[in-house]
Amino acid sequence: MPATTRTPALRRGIAAAAALPLLAVALTACGYGSKADDTKDGTSEVAAGGRKLSADTVKIGYFPNLTHATALVGIQEGLIAKELGGTKVATQTFNAGPSEIEALNGGSIDIGFIGPSPSVNGYAKSKGQALRIISGSASGGVKLVVNPDTIKTLDDVKGKKIATPQLGNTQDVAFLNWVSEKGWKVDAQSGKGDVSVVRTDNKVTPDAYKSGSIDGAWVPEPTASKLVAEGGKVLLDETSLWPDKKFVITNVIVSQSFLEEHPDVVEAVLRGTVKTNAWIKANPDKAKASANAALKELSGKELKPEVIDPAWKSIQITDDPLASTLQSQADHAVKAGLLDKPDLGGIYDLTLLNKVLKAEGSPEVADAGLGAK
Repeated sequence: MPATTRTPALRRGIAAAAALPLLAVALTACGYGSKADDTKDGTSEVAAGGRKLSADTVKIGYFPNLTHATALVGIQEGLIAKELGGTKVATQTFNAGPSEIEALNGGSIDIGFIGPSPSVNGYAKSKGQALRIISGSASGGVKLVVNPDTIKTLDDVKGKKIATPQLGNTQDVAFLNWVSEKGWKVDAQSGKGDVSVVRTDNKVTPDAYKSGSIDGAWVPEPTASKLVAEGGKVLLDETSLWPDKKFVITNVIVSQSFLEEHPDVVEAVLRGTVKTNAWIKANPDKAKASANAALKELSGKELKPEVIDPAWKSIQITDDPLASTLQSQADHAVKAGLLDKPDLGGIYDLTLLNKVLKAEGSPEVADAGLGAK
């Protein structure tokens, strides 16, 4: 990313020693509040009879989340490996954004599926030298789910305890922005104010809801559908707040050095993701089953029908990175007082994606003026 970038700094009032922990929190958008441990699944694959590209292996990182359906299905069905021919696919799964960004920076992975906050922070922190966004992957899949006994309207949220995954993560920023739009006041750091924002790991949010310690949560899938299965009600789908009801929740990123050294491999991976997304759209039930099988293989548990069915429907698979919404999400974080305005010029390089889309007869996608020069 050759464009000049200013590293986002946390606002005054936070001690310098706390700056890096909070930045790490902001990077967890893709993990949705999971702890920063990761697991190598130890698998690799290669398409039979294929021609090896410029790299022996491409290392791909992603999360065992439905919002990473492109990776789950593309790996599970061998659709990405098929495009790579004799170049092997090695995969690694993560539970939090910071660990995936560290892996990308350290060369443990070459390409990653990750959320908007880690994309922005990883790019800005490295002054535009670490990564580029090369494709979109998913939109939507975030909801405000509440206890219908205590919250019946949006105005009833005032004075209640609402969970978000972590301080500064994508959903936390979105909720803080929504609260601000309502004219209510909340201190972003403490979560105290007209609404109590309770930062809660998604793994324990359903239990917190059942115990009554929270009145609701602004969370991604499948946590939102897990809350509904426990008796919660969807009060607001975040898609309703965005133009065309679309906003980026998962991007595909690549290390700059790998992109420069192995553009043929990156292009092959993108052919695989584009074909995977097309297969998902053409075969939604098979794709849902494939994603659930991948989740079971990775985590030991598959999602129950009452959770995966509504969750799957709320996620839109897309090749378009929805670049304008990335800028908006960064602006919301600035507005919330979590970071100074970052310079995102050069964060996108959609050249190879648009080449693949054109070859597939699909329309090209735009970078909202944030592309590499």
